[in-house]
Amino acid sequence: MRRNSLISIESQTEYSVTSGHRETRFFIKMYSDAAKCGLIGDLGLERWGTLCVIASFMNEGGECYPTQSQIADCLGVSRQTANKYVNSLLDYRWEGRPIIRAVKSREGGGKWVNTRYTVLPISQLTAFESVAEKLRE
Repeated sequence: MRRNSLISIESQTEYSVTSGHRETRFFIKMYSDAAKCGLIGDLGLERWGTLCVIASFMNEGGECYPTQSQIADCLGVSRQTANKYVNSLLDYRWEGRPIIRAVKSREGGGKWVNTRYTVLPISQLTAFESVAEKLRE
């Protein structure tokens, strides 16, 4: 039986009774069907790792704002290598469709300020109340 989601992002809030401090952490949870349906194998290690790192910055709308340096640090590679991995992920298609989109913003028409990545529902990565697309059987 196939799950509705192969991969999900779960949040957990912890409260310290001694300090009164609250901390919310997010976890990427992968179901074994993500491997069995071929998604991870088709993505390959570099794109899979890059997708997981970008998704770790996801907000409730599926939008992510990591910098190239943050992506590189999380992957343990140079910025140039991280950029290569991100471009490969942006070019990748699952069932003929992109799994992630990037929109770059400029500061006053000059230098690039940031890139907003959106993890699309076909990727099977879901967060908060979002819903993954059903994959073909």
